[in-house]
Amino acid sequence: MSRAFARRFQVATGGRDQMLDLTPQVRETVAASGIREGLVCVFVAHSTAAVSVSEYEPGLMQDVRIVAERIAPQGMEYAHDRLNADDNAHSHLRSLVVGPSVTVPLVSGELTLGTWQRIVLLDFDTHPRTRTVWVQVLGAT
Repeated sequence: MSRAFARRFQVATGGRDQMLDLTPQVRETVAASGIREGLVCVFVAHSTAAVSVSEYEPGLMQDVRIVAERIAPQGMEYAHDRLNADDNAHSHLRSLVVGPSVTVPLVSGELTLGTWQRIVLLDFDTHPRTRTVWVQVLGAT
């Protein structure tokens, strides 16, 4: 029998290309769902943040900042900033490239992540925020 289970949680972030590991919260949600086989979707409900699957180690966290700056440099003249008297157009653009969600297969009650893979939140905004993350588990018990 198929079912769906959803839970949201909030995460305080510091912005400026910060990477946070969401894997523990996602695993807690999977356990609470009782679902053993299916899919897990993790979605951030903000347009200047993204979710991905990545290794989570200090060197890579520094490298994310370098790559993000190459993708959408801060300080350029963007129409969004001009039209909205804002400073975070580069944050929106970085988020567009990475995307707001990931889907991970669930097998025997476990996320099918590789040895070093983690589900991560990337906060590209220019200042700290509270982010809302949704986890939806779809499948069978």
